Amino acid sequence: MPAHPIPAQAWDNIRAEFTLPSLDQVRRRLSELMEDPEPIMRQLVRVFIGEGTYCPGFQFLPGGQLQPVVTALFQRAMELKVPHNYFTIWMATPSRALAGTRPVDQLEKDSAPLLRALESHRWD
Repeated sequence: MPAHPIPAQAWDNIRAEFTLPSLDQVRRRLSELMEDPEPIMRQLVRVFIGEGTYCPGFQFLPGGQLQPVVTALFQRAMELKVPHNYFTIWMATPSRALAGTRPVDQLEKDSAPLLRALESHRWD
């Protein structure tokens, strides 16, 4: 797996474009929206920055539910042993396999090309 540090500016960009709430903020918000947030909490993409744990906003639909394509991609990424932080950066980075678009910009389309792009990406 990659051992390259992710620059702080990458997290700043993700925070500015998609939000990057803390895990505690997400837990509180989901607790307001539903009786038992734990099933959703177990599926969350998390990023680890310094001592904090955060959740990229691109994985949420309005109303607090998870974006199903992100959840499916993330599940496959975990099977491939892709670290959370690198998955998040991959989602927000233009991909040659997606004709130069970012995975996050393709979420409303067919998920098969996203899955192929994830599986074909060099993670080392």
